[in-house]
Amino acid sequence: MKKLYGNKAVITTLILPGILVFMFAIFLPICMSVYYGFTEYSGMGTAKFIGLDNYKEILHDGAFGKSLFNSLLLALGFIFIQHPLAIITAAVLDKLEGKAESFFRCVLFLPNVISVAVIAYLWKFIYNPDFGLLNNILHAFGQKESVNFFSTENAIWAVLVVLVWHGFGWGMLIYYTGIKNIDPVLYEAAAIDGSNTFQTFFKITLPLMKPVIQINVTMAIISALKQMETVYLLTGGGPGNSTQFAANYLYQQAFKAFKYGYGNALGVIFIVICLISTVLLNTIFRKKKEA
Repeated sequence: MKKLYGNKAVITTLILPGILVFMFAIFLPICMSVYYGFTEYSGMGTAKFIGLDNYKEILHDGAFGKSLFNSLLLALGFIFIQHPLAIITAAVLDKLEGKAESFFRCVLFLPNVISVAVIAYLWKFIYNPDFGLLNNILHAFGQKESVNFFSTENAIWAVLVVLVWHGFGWGMLIYYTGIKNIDPVLYEAAAIDGSNTFQTFFKITLPLMKPVIQINVTMAIISALKQMETVYLLTGGGPGNSTQFAANYLYQQAFKAFKYGYGNALGVIFIVICLISTVLLNTIFRKKKEA
């Protein structure tokens, strides 16, 4: 067996399919995207090379700036609202036993199983100003006028609520798995020493969950940056550009406005932002580990 795996021809045969898939499915499209980012191209005809003009236009594109700001708001919502609640929920689930644990775990993860299209249209009905559930609840508490949740002032907050709620199950499940992998002996030793629930959570659970938290936070920020489907189906980025997100704006420019070259330039900027965010997060967590 060692002789077989030491054979360079065998090694090449094993890794070549993966390399080819990476080259043609990932690396080549990225290179083409970089090239088209320097062109004026509608997706049809001949691409006209225009140098850095697309990138200069991006610097003055208020809609793209708004989309990045909304992505930042969503990332903050994930980190400071969704994830703390997900960790607490996972810790509570860990204390449950039997059918109750399985039942609540399935119920909390259920929104992630439902189609994004169904989720978007469900929340459209919930937010509806005429017969929506939220307005009916407000009327029951004495609110006379209906609230337009998709107005320019309210739309971004309405969208953020949906996105934070929809992604809650994934975060909770990852934290739940991380807690389950903590050695129960540590909890038993803490109980013998007289630690209460809060001391155990902050002194044992959270410190041992740092690798899981790092992965989850990194995924949350990348998810916030590439958020598209739910926003596209819920508001389409409107009204105006109040609920515009980076990935959704990229799609609209490339395939609706037929500014394919400009859309690719946005895509390149988008990839660079994702890479910088990932490197910064890894650096921050690495420093915390060393400290």
